[in-house]
Amino acid sequence: MRIGELSRETGVAVPTIKYYVREGLLPQGRLTSPNQASYDEVHVGRLRLIRGLMDVGGLSVSAVREVLAAVDSPEPVHKKLGAAQHAITRVPGGEPEGVAEARDTVGALLRRRGWRVAPDHPSAEAMAVALAAIRGLGHGAFDEVLDSYADACERIAEADMAFAGHTTEVDRLTESVVVGTVLGDVVLTAMRRLAHVEASAHAYGDGTR
Repeated sequence: MRIGELSRETGVAVPTIKYYVREGLLPQGRLTSPNQASYDEVHVGRLRLIRGLMDVGGLSVSAVREVLAAVDSPEPVHKKLGAAQHAITRVPGGEPEGVAEARDTVGALLRRRGWRVAPDHPSAEAMAVALAAIRGLGHGAFDEVLDSYADACERIAEADMAFAGHTTEVDRLTESVVVGTVLGDVVLTAMRRLAHVEASAHAYGDGTR
């Protein structure tokens, strides 16, 4: 298909498609003449992935570029997934008071759970910064729910891996984990909010919605 057909198929404007090609997010089409290129279903799938990561997942162009590089890399699956995770993890800025102690708490949690995660993983740092901020607001009792959170997250991670395991193709497997992580985070956050409504109604409500 030509670029106009690719645009109609995906709903992505032609100038945007050309921008993604220039930025290295989308492979170039196969040249059929000096001024014409042909595109196929691979481009359709990649464009939809890009838009999903940006529009729903909220990733920046640079983050999407890193994620796609991880998906396309020849590394073993575990390393590909690690690279993708690093690309999508945002560490909050600043160093709140008590962040060193919070890092110790996160490290102790990782050891207690037996998770094979480096203590300098960006998600560990993001968690430490958030915990320090929570403690700084006078809610240090939040630490008491960390293992309950970890229990739930282990089940979620198992579900994510089961979802990814539906395919045996390495690239598709990595893409499935990326989709499940980035877009799954949106689903998970929304579902958590819905569960909060039910839990609040149960604990404090009067029986009405």
